[in-house]
Amino acid sequence: MYAIKVSNLSKSFKIPHHKQTSFVEYLLGLFKKKQVDTLKVLDNVSFSIEQGETVGIIGQNGSGKSTLLKLLASIYSPDKGEIKTKGRVVPFLELGVGFNPELTGRENVFLNGIILGMPRKYLKKKFDEIVAFAELERFIDLRLKNYSSGMQVRLAFSIAFMSDADIYLLDEVFSVGDIAFQEKSKKIFQGLKARKKTLVLVSHSLNTVREFCEKVFLVTDGAVKEYTDTTEGVNAYRKVMGQEPLPPLPLVPSKEETSVM
Repeated sequence: MYAIKVSNLSKSFKIPHHKQTSFVEYLLGLFKKKQVDTLKVLDNVSFSIEQGETVGIIGQNGSGKSTLLKLLASIYSPDKGEIKTKGRVVPFLELGVGFNPELTGRENVFLNGIILGMPRKYLKKKFDEIVAFAELERFIDLRLKNYSSGMQVRLAFSIAFMSDADIYLLDEVFSVGDIAFQEKSKKIFQGLKARKKTLVLVSHSLNTVREFCEKVFLVTDGAVKEYTDTTEGVNAYRKVMGQEPLPPLPLVPSKEETSVM
């Protein structure tokens, strides 16, 4: 059964040529024919993601990876085509959207959590866990404007990961924080996989994609090509980049094989 089904999806953006730097130029521009180019990012794309699958989305910068995630999250509307989702969707795209710098970290936990659709009762239950995961126990009653950018992202990340969803859309989430925090994040990610959540991961870390994902979508030239062999998909991307292929991942022995050994 599908969690996400995309049919004949297209998305373009209009790029104006004339830059208006003053109010006078803006007024004059009202009477001129505007010159714009159309950039087609996705062109008649179709695919499906099954419930409980973990899918990696890879491609060059500007290929349309983040645009595709924003379409799946209903942040962008498609020019044509249809997107169907089954279950609650939580996007990890622009972490901290909705934070108020004048409020404390504590107040922002509830503000951001409610924006993500979490009931206040649920947030109270999860509050200590959110703060501990973000490693902000000493600073939670400090105003957000006094947080470093890293502290703010850790807090936003922790709130989002505590949301109870069916589909998680993740954009470069393993680049948040230091190495220790990234390892904690991977454990949470593995927990979501074990609970059969549907995970869609955009990442430039090809080893992360190969480690966690069951299949890969390569976004290039407006198309999305699906690979059920993650190493094959990663190497198709490396070929586009003019790089040498990676060897297959080493096989992990099963529990039965380990016990025999």
